[in-house]
Amino acid sequence: MFEESVIRKAESVKASSGVLYNCTAAQKNTLLKALNKRLLSETPAIIAANKIDLANAEKAGISKVLLDRLALNEKRIQQMIDGVKDVIKLPDPVGKVFDKIRRPNGLVVEKMRVPLGAIGIIYEARPNVTIDASVLCLKSGNAVLLRGGSEALYSNKALVEIIKLALKDVKLPSGCVEFIDTPDRQAVVVMLKQDKYLDVIIPRGSQQLIRYIQENSSVPVIAHGEGNCHVFVDSSANLKNAGDIVFNAKVQRPSVCNAAEKLLVHERIAAEFLPKVAARLRQAGVEIRGDETAISILPEIKRADESDWYKEYLDLIIAVKVVKNITEAIHHINHFGSHHSDAIVTGTKSNGERFLREVDSAAVYVNASTRFTDGYEFGLGAEIGISTQKLHARGPMGLVELTSTKFIVHGKGQVRK
Repeated sequence: MFEESVIRKAESVKASSGVLYNCTAAQKNTLLKALNKRLLSETPAIIAANKIDLANAEKAGISKVLLDRLALNEKRIQQMIDGVKDVIKLPDPVGKVFDKIRRPNGLVVEKMRVPLGAIGIIYEARPNVTIDASVLCLKSGNAVLLRGGSEALYSNKALVEIIKLALKDVKLPSGCVEFIDTPDRQAVVVMLKQDKYLDVIIPRGSQQLIRYIQENSSVPVIAHGEGNCHVFVDSSANLKNAGDIVFNAKVQRPSVCNAAEKLLVHERIAAEFLPKVAARLRQAGVEIRGDETAISILPEIKRADESDWYKEYLDLIIAVKVVKNITEAIHHINHFGSHHSDAIVTGTKSNGERFLREVDSAAVYVNASTRFTDGYEFGLGAEIGISTQKLHARGPMGLVELTSTKFIVHGKGQVRK
């Protein structure tokens, strides 16, 4: 029964996490180098397994967009290898000691970074996540239980077998990375109840999947939040820069969580700015919806209703609102937004600083596109997801975010009075 298999694999991951906890940075990097050698030598086997998934997906009528996300070829496998190389170059956060305090009684109190332990990751569609997630977990000293989407079953199985070969090459337990290889959705239900063995679960996928996991897991969850992201164009903005930023944030890749879904424009420059940016957006195929003031300037656009201000479109759609000032813009973002990524375009330093301080989001920008909210772009090397929560981690989650801390205390025989 798959229930027993899931429990056994969770137990294996927990046991193996203790071994990884004590691995040095050099040992973990040696493992990742061994993985890269295996990825290169086993490229034909990976592509063969992926062809099975692609054939099954085509039979199931999966869209061309999802087929593209599912597909692996030599170029994409090389990108995986390059990604592993990037992680190898990153400093190992585990064991780092910081926040030293010397108490009046002579005790020296410090903090040390430690792995989270045993991580469960549930994800959809893209098989490259199997490598990305495993590499980040292993480098940060965490063992991982993976559950990928059924559409990538054979690709994921092939990739996990390659990871296990690399673990064997460097004489580490194969249980450092386990994979739930049944497409039965009940396996997820079983996985969510393994709080005895798993320390945290990180879901990557649709908001429907993430909400289900949050509502049903007895294991703590770090959720990848939806991205109802905003760009606010202030009255003092350089309008050319503003147009470039809005266009990039909306059009460059509209189906991702850090794409802009809403445009807020100061009323003083709305009549000048909106026709120019709207023409550019329409040329790119963007549907524009707006409030009454926006419609008075752009009569051809659709009217936005109340639900629009909350929506993450993940499509070539944007809603526009004209606001009186920065106060109204900040209030609107904090009320309707998803606390993911929001930007101000302004020529006023004090407004930029106020926006940074008062907007309650995981990433806040002054004069830059929201599309930069990404582990690679932030110099983290890679990411396991983008958290919009406030407990444990917020924003792109790299190696440091896959660790916790413990207090370490040095004494010379002190006892409490």
